[in-house]
Amino acid sequence: MKPSQTRRSLWRQLVHQPLPCVSLVVLLVLHVGVLVGPRLWPVSPQATDPINALLDPTPDHPLGTDELGRDELARLLQGGQVSLLVGFTAMLTSIVVGVLVGALAGFYSGAVRASLMRLTDAMLAIPSFFLILAAVTVFGATPLTLVLIIGATSWMPVARVIFGETLRWQAAEFVQAARALGAGGPYLLVRHILPQTIASVVVSATLGVGIAILTESAVSYLGLGIQPPTASWGNMLQNAQQYVFTAALLAVYPGAAVTLVVLAYNFLGDGLRDVLDPRLRT
Repeated sequence: MKPSQTRRSLWRQLVHQPLPCVSLVVLLVLHVGVLVGPRLWPVSPQATDPINALLDPTPDHPLGTDELGRDELARLLQGGQVSLLVGFTAMLTSIVVGVLVGALAGFYSGAVRASLMRLTDAMLAIPSFFLILAAVTVFGATPLTLVLIIGATSWMPVARVIFGETLRWQAAEFVQAARALGAGGPYLLVRHILPQTIASVVVSATLGVGIAILTESAVSYLGLGIQPPTASWGNMLQNAQQYVFTAALLAVYPGAAVTLVVLAYNFLGDGLRDVLDPRLRT
């Protein structure tokens, strides 16, 4: 089957699954809304108006205002930009590190495999969330720091998946044939083995975005993540907790956004796994 026909077949399989298809649409709408929304709603998320604090939704403030009179819609859009950016770039960091470690450990035996996999096991044994809290406390809570810390503490599952895939494909006949024709180790790894792991990488990346967004929101909720006045969904939840009985919508908006994005990425990841895994195809 030609590559174009294969892609069309996989796309048809994906769109015929209700949850992944709906999740994909939801994610597209959310990402476009977060990126384009501030241009259509050019209200400053930092502009305060104490006289109009804790307003219910009005035509001037469709989602109401927070405790300082800041427009909740503008802050939700800015928080979405920050949270999605941190989640996506942290996922890329974890994928790069995980693929590098897993591929090298799977392809090279001996001391390289032993050291890299023991490092992976050691990292898995450390409670990642507490390590993130400690690292953020020491190095600060800038978006770049959060990206690097979350990525550096979430690559281990990716490494284990790629390690298994590399071992599996290293024994394949076409790899052995290329080796017999004189192909070197790095060429075999990059040209013949890693392309076969793309499906696993895509699924891991999809699930990793949701995990990274949830982690950033949790750290920011504890006050150690993105710092005010910059909004993120996590620190919006933190600010809203003391008004949960008087202005519950302040917590509902960012909480619903985090829940929706994480669930959508998880459902999309499950759907992609079913479509891309040959053992699950019908």
